[in-house]
Parts: sequence; C-alpha cells; structure tokens
Amino acid sequence: MTEASHTEPRRALKSGEKIQLTDPKGRMHTIVLAPGELFHTHKGLVEHDDIIGRTEGIIVSNTGGIDFQVFRPRYEDFVLSMPRGAAVVYPKDSGLIVTLGDIFPGAVVVEAGVGSGALSMALLRAAGPKGTVHSFELREEFATIAAGNIADFFDGRPDNWSVTVGDLSEELPQAYEPGTVDRVVLDMLTPWNTLDAVSGALAPGGVVIAYVATVPQLSRFVEALRATESFSEPQSMEAMIRGWHVDGLAVRPDHRMIAHTGFLVIARRMAPGVPPLEKKKRPQGTPAATEDVEAWTKPEVTDEAVGARVAQGKKLRRVMREAGKRLDQEVPTPESNSSESHGSESKTPGSKEDQ
Repeated sequence: MTEASHTEPRRALKSGEKIQLTDPKGRMHTIVLAPGELFHTHKGLVEHDDIIGRTEGIIVSNTGGIDFQVFRPRYEDFVLSMPRGAAVVYPKDSGLIVTLGDIFPGAVVVEAGVGSGALSMALLRAAGPKGTVHSFELREEFATIAAGNIADFFDGRPDNWSVTVGDLSEELPQAYEPGTVDRVVLDMLTPWNTLDAVSGALAPGGVVIAYVATVPQLSRFVEALRATESFSEPQSMEAMIRGWHVDGLAVRPDHRMIAHTGFLVIARRMAPGVPPLEKKKRPQGTPAATEDVEAWTKPEVTDEAVGARVAQGKKLRRVMREAGKRLDQEVPTPESNSSESHGSESKTPGSKEDQ
C-alpha cells in the first residue's frame, strides 16, 4: 500500500519503473524497465541495463546510433499511454477541475465515475495523504481497470482511495453523514439525477463540479442545479489549448489545437434552508416550443448519443488484463455492493470523446 503523494524525490531509475524515451523527432515511447530486456526500434536496440540505476534526464543511444532522452512520464504522459476502458478526462480539464474545484490537501472528495482512473489520480495528488478520494462507479470492469491504473501510477494502491461499485444516488447517503463531504466531482451521463444525494452530503460552502460532453447535458445540469435552490449560481465553461510553433523569428500558432473535450459546471452548496441570490435576468422572448422542450428532456442519454468511445468485448477484457500489469502485487478488487445495478448500464460516468 502507498500514499498518493511522493514525499521524497525519486532519483535512480529502477527495475519495474515506467520511463519515457524521446527520439530526435519528438516521438515518445513508454517502456517498463526490466534487467536484461531490450527496447526494439526499426533502427536499433536500447538496452534497459544502460538505463537502470541512472538518473532521469540522461541520453542513451541505441545500437544504430540514435539518441533518446530518458525521463519519467509526467501525469499527462501516463494518462495518454495507460490502458483505457472508458474515455478519460484529459489533463487540460483535470487541471481546471483540481484548481477551480478547489481540491485542497486534506479534502474529503467524492467522485462519481472513475472511468479509467485518470481524474482520480489528479484528485488523489491534490487531496494529498491526509485527504481521501472515494470513487463510485456503475461498471465493475471499469472500476477494475481504474484500480490497476491508479496502483500503477502510485506504485501501489493508495491508502486514501476507495472505490464502490454502485449508483452514487443510492450509495452516497450510506457512505457519508450529511454535510461531511468537501468536494463532489461528477463525470457521468446524467449528473442531474444525483443532486439530492450530493446536496445532502456536501458541507455548506462545498463545491460540486460536473464534467459533461454535450450542450443538452450542460443545459439540463445547470437548470437542475438552479431548481434545487441549494446551490449558488452555476458557472459554465470549456477549455481549449492552442500550441505555438517557435523557431527563431518563425513564430506562429500550431495548425492543430486541442479544442472541445467537455464542459465544466461549478457551483457551491448554500447553507441548509438558505436560498441563493436570485440571478437578475433580462426578459426572454418567445417561450421555447413544445418539441424543443421534449428534445431537451425526453431522449435517454447514452454513450452513442454523446459520441463516447467505450471499450467493449475482447478489447475491454484486454484492457482489464493490462491495467496494473507491471506491479508485482495483485491489485485489490473493487468493493461491490448488494445494491449495484451496473449490469443494465452502458456507461461509466465519463462520457467524453477521445482526442
């Protein structure tokens, strides 16, 4: 078992660690170090023994004379290369969730939708060893994949992380006393269905932050928050990243950018019995047509409807085998509940499109 925080800097690279090799063209390769093993490229071999015992930031050459930089993977590198059952929350969004959601050291954090574990890792590092992260997941296979990836990332399953297979709306009131949760992060298809349980668990001033993929989900969740009269006026946003090409005086935006991946909605819990300040609105024009309202409220929200890519069948079983594979110890299986209803669900919370 381990803490979800590296309290001492790691120095020498050792067997069993993941490292990243980057060639002169910027191509990155993630490998797990093992004595006597070789990393094969089409232009030569790199011996793992040339790396084990040395520090990161070195240059190694393969048998063809090609040089590679050696570093431990950053959080972003790990997330983009780890086995995935469900689409992940990408670093550009998890960074905003941690900062705008104010995930602080020692916080009691609840997460709905563990997916493949990417967001859980960011939450665990932000909450620190004195905080806790409790994830709720509808699908047991996704909880297993996340447990493997999280244990892989932290070199062992963190003591301050737990996962429950079941519906957040049913399980959260049983897991926490009213007003004892600091932050709730919702990465799911229908976050509006959880608001009764979430408002009961959150302490006054606590933060709920949801990550949704589509405009209808965004609209429904914001209006549901307002209807409870238990939360401050929601903030809604999305983040886009555009890189720049910089080479001497040749400075221009990159041709590609990371655009829409999801919307973030943030609100704070009011004190019990205290309604939020009413937002001043300009008079609206013609009321929405009946068919528009029905299109907004009636259709079932599914993976296919929001364009989410979710591993199925053989691919899902392969991902389950790969997650946490490098660890010698067995990854503990997720906690199951008698009330779990995941067998009829098609989705973990986390309906995001792969980039």
